[in-house]
This record gives sequence, C-alpha cells and structure tokens, in this order.
Amino acid sequence: MLSKLIIQNYAIIDAIEINFSEHFNIITGETGAGKSILVGALSLILGERADSSALLNKEKKCFIEGFFNVEGKQNVFHFLNENEFSADIELVLRREIAANGKSRGFINDTPANLQQLKQLTSLLVDLHQQFDTLELGDTDFQREVLDALAGNEKLLLHYISLFTEWKKTQQYLTELTTQKNTFQKELDYNQFLFDELNEADLKENELEDLDNELQILTNAEEIKKALNNAVYDLKESEHPVVQSIKQLISKLNSYAAFNTQLHELIARLQSVHIELADVSDELESLNDKVNYDEVRINFINERLTQGYRLQKKHAVQSTNQLIDIKNELQKKLDAVLNIDEAIAITQNKFNQQSSQLETIAEDLSAKRKKIIPAFTKNVNILLAQVGMPNAKIEVSATQTNIHQYGKNTIEFLFDANKSNRFEPLRKVASGGELSRLMLCIKSLVAEKINLPTLIFDEIDTGISGEAAKQVGIILKQLAKQRQVISITHQPQIAGKADAHFYVYKQIKNDAVQTNIRLLNKDERIQAIAQMLAGEPPTAAAIENAKEMIGN
Repeated sequence: MLSKLIIQNYAIIDAIEINFSEHFNIITGETGAGKSILVGALSLILGERADSSALLNKEKKCFIEGFFNVEGKQNVFHFLNENEFSADIELVLRREIAANGKSRGFINDTPANLQQLKQLTSLLVDLHQQFDTLELGDTDFQREVLDALAGNEKLLLHYISLFTEWKKTQQYLTELTTQKNTFQKELDYNQFLFDELNEADLKENELEDLDNELQILTNAEEIKKALNNAVYDLKESEHPVVQSIKQLISKLNSYAAFNTQLHELIARLQSVHIELADVSDELESLNDKVNYDEVRINFINERLTQGYRLQKKHAVQSTNQLIDIKNELQKKLDAVLNIDEAIAITQNKFNQQSSQLETIAEDLSAKRKKIIPAFTKNVNILLAQVGMPNAKIEVSATQTNIHQYGKNTIEFLFDANKSNRFEPLRKVASGGELSRLMLCIKSLVAEKINLPTLIFDEIDTGISGEAAKQVGIILKQLAKQRQVISITHQPQIAGKADAHFYVYKQIKNDAVQTNIRLLNKDERIQAIAQMLAGEPPTAAAIENAKEMIGN
C-alpha cells in the first residue's frame, strides 16, 4: 500500500505530504484546485516521462517520493532481489527533476531507470485515470479477467512454459529440415572432395617430411662427399684427428703427476676424444644411408605434386590443414546420415508436446467458458447498480489455433441500450461507460486475486444520485481487502471514505499554490454538505452529509 506521498516544487505545489489510509481514501476539492496534479506527480514515480516545465520554481529541482508498505508481497521482493536493490518492508521510490529537465529515479536510494520503476510499480499501483480505458478493450486483458475468475493461474503458467518449449522444438525442427535440404544440395560435392582427400591418404606432416627428404636425395652426391671427407679426416688420414688426440693424452699422462691442473686438462681431452670418436661413427653410419635413389625421388615428386595441388585447391598451407578439412567433410557426410534420425526424434518430441498443449488448452478453454455465464451475470447486475440498467455485456470465446495463452480468442461484447446488437467493447462503449464497466470488472476480479493499490481518477464522471451511491458502495467493498484511492466530485462516494483529503488553493508569496489536508469528521460533514448544496450549505445538506458519513 501507498502509505505516504511527498511532493515538492511540482506544478503549483510548493511542498505537501499526504499520509494515506490503508483502506478507502477520497480526494475532493473545487474544479481546478489541483486534484489531477496529484495524479500527475504520482505518475512520475510510476515511471512516466518528466518535463521541466512542471517545475514551480525553476531554480530548484522537483522532488516526488512515495513510501510503500510491501510486507508479504513476494513478487516485489523477488523483483528487488533480482535487480540488486535493497529490500525491506518499507519501499521508497523517488523521482527528481532538475531545472534543465534531467530526471533521475531511485528505488530505496539506489539509482533506477524508468523501465525498472514501471516494472516495480506495476506490482504496487493500478492507476485508472478518467480516459484510461484502452486496457479494457484489449483482448489480452479480457482473457486475463476470465483466467483470474476461473482460477487458471497455475494451469496457465504451466501451459505458457510448455508452449515456450514447444516453440523451441518447432524452431529446431525447422532448422533441421532446412539443414537437411542444404546437406542434400551439397552432398555430392562434399562426397567428391572427401573421396579425393581420402584417396590421397595423407599422414600428419607428410608433405613437409617428404620435402625435406627430397632435398637430401637431390643433393645426395655432395652430402656423401662431405661425409666421406669428414670421416677420413677424423679416422682414416695419415694423421687422423681421433688418433692424434689419443696420442696427445698418452704423452701428457706421463707428466700428470707433476702438476695437478694437468689432470683436469687431460680429463677434458679424454671427453673430446670420446665425443669425436662417437661423431665419426655416426658420420660413417649416415654416409652409408645417403644414396641417390631416382625411383624414390620420382615417387616423392609425384606425392608432393598431388599434395600441393590439394593445398592450392583448398587454399591451405600444410598437410595437417588438409587432414582437418577431410575430417570436417567426414562430419558433414555423417551429419547427412544422422540428420534423418535427429528429425525423427525431434518430430516425435514435437508431436508429444503438441498433444500435451492441446489437452491443457482444452482444459483452459473449458474453465473459461464455464465462468462466462456467472461473470456476465454479475457484471450486468453491477452495471445496473452503477446507473447503466440498459447496458449488457456478453463474452465471445472463439476457438483458434494453439497460441501462447491457449486456443481461444476472448472478446467482450457490449450493448448499451437493450438493442440486442452486441459489438466489441472497444468500438461502442463511451468513456464514461468504460470507466464504470472497468470498476465493475475490477471489483469482481479483486475477489479472486490480490490486486495492488487501486487509484481511480474521477471514475464517477457522468453519474449522480443512486448510481453514485452504488459506485461508492463498490469502492468501499473493494477497500476492505486492499487500498483504494479515488478522486471524486460525488458526495455519495466521499461519504464512504475512511480518509477524506481536501485539495484547495491558497495565496502564498503573491502566488497561487495547491495544498491538501486530511479532514476531521466535522470538516468532512461541511465539505460533503457543500458538494450537495453549494456554499454555504443548507441545514438539510448538513444533515444529509451526516447521514452519508454515518452510513
């Protein structure tokens, strides 16, 4: 509930603070006193766009703050936690507008954007303004009314969840079918490319290794000559290097006893001797392996020609890239073989989900149709109470294909004058008729679901007498279970209030300003008597006002 509203520097309001009752709040005042300004200010913390022209004092910022008691409202706490706002049983929403028109919103002192304010306040406040009746003509709203009265909430949530999965399955099935068609078009070409690479049967790094081998075979004679010379110098010449070092070591050993440093040098020479002997053996072994082989050279050239042609064809630079392409082609060919199985599995899943949706949609339809007679009967009774005895409402529930909310299109049909020509509500009902019809419907829905704070801005336009009294009774009944705030000109409605606020103009610092105050019982009697008989009120009007308040 909205416990307190603070407004500073807005329109012709300097500073006011309103502490609302948790039940039925009435706001009255002379025409032009500023009642609608209060609604405009409230709209700002509900996320409406701001305008710097609304500032009373252009040198100061505008400040609107609403305090809400949200104890027990789990959907509000869920929103706050999900969006990382601090959560307590008192929720504070604030809107600030600077002189340059820049606006800022806050939720519990944390900056918030307009979308977040709108999402949150939709859980807190239902604001019905004088000409704000478009929602009533919306078929989604009309369906929501029937679902609320039919108790379809849990079933509908289950249906919507299943419908979402069904749409995903449908989309995936379409993608698979499209993919299969694409695969079929590419199958022959991919098979040709794969067969070509598969026939080549390239091994990892094969082309690079063959290129190295070709360089060795092509230069075999020069390499063999160099290897022979090296082996000869190390082992077979008149003064072979390996033998010379061995002799040197032998000579130095004769004098090793006379110098300790000589031991280290001899050891190092012995290491060199061993290493050179090993090198000479490996050179000799390598020399035996290096031979010019024309057959092998021809084979390598053919293999490289084949490999380089494939590299050029596929625009790659290495053997391994060709192998990767072959593997990818294999996957595509396998996919063609597997996609029919995937389509069959997905089609089966889609059929099962369709069957489930159909069953639940039929259940939803049955419950909606079952509630229609009681709904229309109760609305028509209430319409008569609020001064529309000739008006009737009917509900059309047309069968459709499966959609997000079942398989119905719900349409409220209206006849204002017993003509028996029922037309869609949005086409034939006037603004005043829609306002009272909305009140009747909300009063019925309120018995089934926990509506937020209800705010009505002059919903009583165009009625008086008994009709106004009945509107007051309905609003009073609504306010037993939730907070209701209503701006009214009707004394019959004002008399039902738990808290009566009076809006008035005053001169302050040579400027007209709007103010508001909570009336005590005597002031309420005087205000309602004035609404009945004008200024000054007659004794009869005062007695009538006392009776209204007493009742």
